Amino acid sequence: MAEATTQFAQITTSGLNSIASLRDSLTDGLDSVEELVSLPFPIQPPSLSAVQELVYWREPKKSGLVFGGSLFVLFALATCSAISVVSYVLLAMLCVTITFRVYKSIIQAIQKSDEGHPFKNLMARDITISPQKFRKHVDYALTHVNRGLLEARRLILVEDVVDSMKLAGVMWLLTFVGAVFNGITILILADIIFFSTPLVYEKNKTQIDRYIEIVRSQVETKLAKLQDKLPGAVKRSKAE
Repeated sequence: MAEATTQFAQITTSGLNSIASLRDSLTDGLDSVEELVSLPFPIQPPSLSAVQELVYWREPKKSGLVFGGSLFVLFALATCSAISVVSYVLLAMLCVTITFRVYKSIIQAIQKSDEGHPFKNLMARDITISPQKFRKHVDYALTHVNRGLLEARRLILVEDVVDSMKLAGVMWLLTFVGAVFNGITILILADIIFFSTPLVYEKNKTQIDRYIEIVRSQVETKLAKLQDKLPGAVKRSKAE
């Protein structure tokens, strides 16, 4: 009888310990779920990135400000040196901030108010880049750099004759572009295209896609005919 009582007590104690362990596991799991829910980032990323919102003019004031500012800087670089442009921009910003700081200080002295620094809200913002975010962008850029290097090697060393000929044709056309426009002018045109093309394409997507498909089919037909005229050795090397 005593042995049965002892075994029953041991079994009961073991069961209670198992229940306690299960309770602790559930508690840890709930804590992990609460930590996951409280993370400061959205579970579902926005459909449009910040750059896409700018080029699609989702916020006209912000897009207009960025577009006008970039054009102003590029036109300034077209007429002045980069050192002069940077110096003038920083000087203009300092004139505005110093004037506003002195003005607010005089107003506070007259009104005997204690509002503090006029830019305290902006100064309190954290504008530093965290190591995790920096590494994330570096890894992202490194992936594209490596992909570009591999693609450049493939085209320059003529792994595919047709693709290398496409690159040669594009470079030949760019020689005429470079003879007409300088680098700053090309950047200005690229800036205008960057802020105008997405919006135009969004409003006329059906018609533009139809014309693009026509041009693409014609180019593929010409390239197919050109490829058929290539020597057999070239075709075999491409197939390999």
